[in-house]
Amino acid sequence: MELFTIGFTKKSAEVFFTKLSKAGVKRVIDIRLNNVSQLAGFAKRDDLRYFLRTICNIDYIHLPELAPTKEILEAYKKNKGDWSLYEKDFMALLEERTPEETVSKEVFDGGCLLCSEPEPDKCHRRLVAKYLSEKWGNVVVVHI
Repeated sequence: MELFTIGFTKKSAEVFFTKLSKAGVKRVIDIRLNNVSQLAGFAKRDDLRYFLRTICNIDYIHLPELAPTKEILEAYKKNKGDWSLYEKDFMALLEERTPEETVSKEVFDGGCLLCSEPEPDKCHRRLVAKYLSEKWGNVVVVHI
């Protein structure tokens, strides 16, 4: 299984949609807690769904069960970005939610986890990809 990840910030719409198309992404899996923020620009939920279908013929789904809770995000901000605490809390949340049992593998095959962070190193999309890879095995993760 091939699972992609991408963040939309610090990318123009042209770069964002071109990366998705060139990678061969089948569907964007939005794992943001808040996907309707005015700060999201072209990546606001309804606009993004339209652009993906029209420009790239890519499906869109929102899986908020793969997003951190508001409490985890606020704790991260209050702890001045202590990534190790955030990662521990978020991975525990995934273990509790068991997305590998509640969401079909087919949704992820050729899918692309979407979040806002420009790079995956300190982003929960990388953690979700890692978690699913560990649970299922045979998952190739590609950060685009």
